[in-house]
Amino acid sequence: MNGPDLLGKHFGVLKSRMGTFYPGSHVVFRGHDLHQDLKDMDWLALYVFGITGRRFGETQLRLMHAIWTYTSYPDVRLWNNRVAALAGSTRSTGTLGMAAALAVSEASIYGGGILMRAIEFFIRCRQRIEQGEDLIACIHQELAAHRSIGGYGRPLINGDERIEPLLTLARSLGLDQGPHLKLAFDVEARLLGGRWRMKMNYAALVAALGADLGLSAREFYLFMFPVFLAGMPPGYIEAGEKPEGTLYPIPCDHILYEGQSRRTWPRSNNS
Repeated sequence: MNGPDLLGKHFGVLKSRMGTFYPGSHVVFRGHDLHQDLKDMDWLALYVFGITGRRFGETQLRLMHAIWTYTSYPDVRLWNNRVAALAGSTRSTGTLGMAAALAVSEASIYGGGILMRAIEFFIRCRQRIEQGEDLIACIHQELAAHRSIGGYGRPLINGDERIEPLLTLARSLGLDQGPHLKLAFDVEARLLGGRWRMKMNYAALVAALGADLGLSAREFYLFMFPVFLAGMPPGYIEAGEKPEGTLYPIPCDHILYEGQSRRTWPRSNNS
């Protein structure tokens, strides 16, 4: 069924298994009364429950909180934070600034795109290894397809200051023995032992931990959506406290222009 028949089937009615708002009465959130059954739920617990329909334990939620916390950098030189700060500098609203900054956080090279590539690679690679394939074959195939492996290497420095704190916490919580995390370290060992010399970065670590928490690639993507958010408001606020338009001003003579040269416009006969 498609076309008008498909649309006709859904005309005038909205059916949802996720939730319903009954004005003046109650709200259903995945089959539970939000203000009764879920009223004491931690916000992150509610967020991932909305994504997955599953409830996570205290130690799992502690790790999830840390994944968000450990990459909340209030540095406006970072590509997404800069957008939020520019919004403050131009006196745009905070909501528009944060929304735009979160949108560009999906950058395919070092943002959400890499997170997706990393978890999809781990899930796919583990399945292939369980079917008898060799890890190095998975690595070579990924490199042939993308010339890199999501979560390994870093544009500025071949190392990541977030890894050890998060691993330390994962060990203390007993969440460092999952098969995807082991695979992530095996991949790093192969890359360091070969000619690629790429170390694991935060994307690989959190993707492996996410997979070991039972998150699918789509669930992990939605869970990681706010991961940079806490670092954005400080830059927006600080830029808004300074004179308008003074964040990263660029003089015209600093712009390298390679387009058409300056043209002389003839005067009109009527001038």
